Amino acid sequence: MYYLDHRRDVVRIPPSRLGPDMENVLTELAQQQFEGKLLEGQYLAVLIRDVKLVGEGRIIHGDGGVYQEVEYAALLFRPEPNEVVEGQVVEVRKFGAFVRFGPLDGLLHVSQVMDDRVNIDEHNQRLVGVETKKDIKVGYKARARIVSLSLSEISPRDSRIGLTMRQPGLGRLEWIAEAHKKEKEKAEAKGAKKEKGPHPAAAAPAPGMANAPAAAKSKA
Repeated sequence: MYYLDHRRDVVRIPPSRLGPDMENVLTELAQQQFEGKLLEGQYLAVLIRDVKLVGEGRIIHGDGGVYQEVEYAALLFRPEPNEVVEGQVVEVRKFGAFVRFGPLDGLLHVSQVMDDRVNIDEHNQRLVGVETKKDIKVGYKARARIVSLSLSEISPRDSRIGLTMRQPGLGRLEWIAEAHKKEKEKAEAKGAKKEKGPHPAAAAPAPGMANAPAAAKSKA
């Protein structure tokens, strides 16, 4: 999901920014140029730092700016198909809920929230299961799986990411914790029941041994 990469690219320095303090200027310009942008169509640049000048800049005829090659460290974010993510519900709409994980939002369609028919309470920003009464609303944290992915180079925040919680181990974090608790209690109860049962060796004598003492006495 997150990657730390060392990259090399070109930054344009406008004439008004040319001066002695080029290190800070290059850092600012590189952050403006790359942060929040989709690199190579799949990596979202979250943070740019440690910007260093490489060689001499180039001037293009008719352009007063300087094109300067730089090296920098980039914190990148890349969502993967079928990846399990954890995030926070940030909005509820008539068609489902938006979950923010990392710097992006994914859509949890109403049909992918739970194995139950869901009522939508858009006024209170809440989704409620008809039979289970389970609810999820803005501010709640959830674990989901990415089922569809279409990143937008023009506006990464508007990328189309589809999520589901209708698989084992997914859902609102409190639901997952409660399910784990029930499984643990069930396993402990099964173990306790097994310990209380009769020992197999003491339950009944071995075949042919019930009358063994009597038979030995008659022979004597």
